Amino acid sequence: MTDFKYQKPFPILKDETEYRLLTRDFVSEVECDGRKLLKVAPEGLELLAREAFTDVSFYLRAAHLEKLANILKDPEATDNDRFVAHTMLLNQVVSAEGELPTCQDTGTAIVMGKKGENVFTGVNDARHISKGIFDTFKEKNLRYSQVVPFSMTEEKNTGTNLPAQIDIYAEEGDTYEFLFITKGGGSANKSFLYQQTKSLLTEENLTKFVREKINDLGTSACPPYHLALVIGGTSAEATLAAVKKASAGYFDHLPTEGNEGGQAFRDLEWEEKVTQICRESGIGAQFGGKYFVHDVRVIRLPRHAASCPVGLGVSCSADRNIKAKITADGIFLEELEKNPARFLPKEAPYLQPAVDINLDQPMQDILKELSKHPVKTRLNLNGTLIVARDIAHAQIKKMLDEGQPIPEYFKNHPIYYAGPAKTPKGMASGSFGPTTAGRMDPYVDEFMSHGGSMVMLAKGNRSQAVTDACKKHGGFYLGSIGGPAAILAKDSIKSVEVIDFEELGMEAVRKIKVENFPAFIIVDDKGNDFFKQL
Repeated sequence: MTDFKYQKPFPILKDETEYRLLTRDFVSEVECDGRKLLKVAPEGLELLAREAFTDVSFYLRAAHLEKLANILKDPEATDNDRFVAHTMLLNQVVSAEGELPTCQDTGTAIVMGKKGENVFTGVNDARHISKGIFDTFKEKNLRYSQVVPFSMTEEKNTGTNLPAQIDIYAEEGDTYEFLFITKGGGSANKSFLYQQTKSLLTEENLTKFVREKINDLGTSACPPYHLALVIGGTSAEATLAAVKKASAGYFDHLPTEGNEGGQAFRDLEWEEKVTQICRESGIGAQFGGKYFVHDVRVIRLPRHAASCPVGLGVSCSADRNIKAKITADGIFLEELEKNPARFLPKEAPYLQPAVDINLDQPMQDILKELSKHPVKTRLNLNGTLIVARDIAHAQIKKMLDEGQPIPEYFKNHPIYYAGPAKTPKGMASGSFGPTTAGRMDPYVDEFMSHGGSMVMLAKGNRSQAVTDACKKHGGFYLGSIGGPAAILAKDSIKSVEVIDFEELGMEAVRKIKVENFPAFIIVDDKGNDFFKQL
């Protein structure tokens, strides 16, 4: 008979996080039945959530910014890698001013807590954490992205960014530990579960699997990524939960080998292999190159003999993760980088000049000008864009189905897929980066057949149907850098005006004026797709 032995599933060996003290208030020690308890007032939970989601919306970890800076120093990085990395560093300098969040998609608020058995609050912790989140999204220039259903097909934006995802686990001890994440839709949508079998677990088969599945990620979640690959899991849910935490760096200090108890561990050898596969893909930092990922975490978990779940996911260029803890000494929050300018090089990387495109000329002239240039050409856009995304596209499709004409603004101007955050006082726009293009793919052929969407601007790769529609109708898809929403708002967007479907909030149709708005030709009118050429 084997003796019982408990194995902690995720034995994190150490915590090297640098914390800052928020306050010593709201925390006290009390005696109860001869036992010392850490008493946390509910106001402390509200304060911690409010400060955590404020910091993580405007600041990033120094380690993440250092990785961007290293791209600029790497002689093997392409011009496109450097352009994206430099723009993202500039974006963070703007965001760190505390007005324009790093990304316009300020995300779903996610909280993971580990509550020691000797921690006492006496309240519904999730309620007070939610109140702190509510206050942050109310007071800061963030975006309300959460919609709630009233029936299977009817939904409404909550206008608060609630509900949040809050998961609290029981632990030993007298410490309350937290991981706070804001997860944007583009990044969240690139979480994949693959139900595999034992046959996957050979060098040859796993390598082939990774090469194939890396392409599923694409660029719509804003690389360079922090990529997580989890092999195994006691359930599909456990696998995907591990993916999210691994991509946030939460499992960086796991052991690096397994044991008879089934402890989770990092496989450093496979992390190097997967990193090399990503570099060889040629996708790069969005527009071709070496830096599809900053780094890779490969986590190996126990599994049922008849199952082999595999999870794949990313933390994107808006790497918004922050740790916290409450102890007898006070309430502490991870120290994020408040001076990102120190990571900028003395001189901007040299790049070939971009091609200027006047968007305020007739659509046929815009198309004629774009047709002169090959895919991968870098552009400076100047003039008028129409902003429309998921719900607006659905509304216009409904109009066409009812026999109404497509709006003239959809025919006369390029369409920018985006949805802004709130606008700070005295500014023309809130953070206003592109959203994932692929969600609008089903509309393209029909809209182009009616003379609309002839030039589209967004982030990420598109389906073959879009390439076919562009060739058939003479249209173009232009790629914008995913991620630098703050600097686009500050430097490129000069005016914003709601022109249709005002009741849709951030999904309303807007007309914006832009100057030196960066973009690349991704799909042209001849049927060429930049990503298919990699």
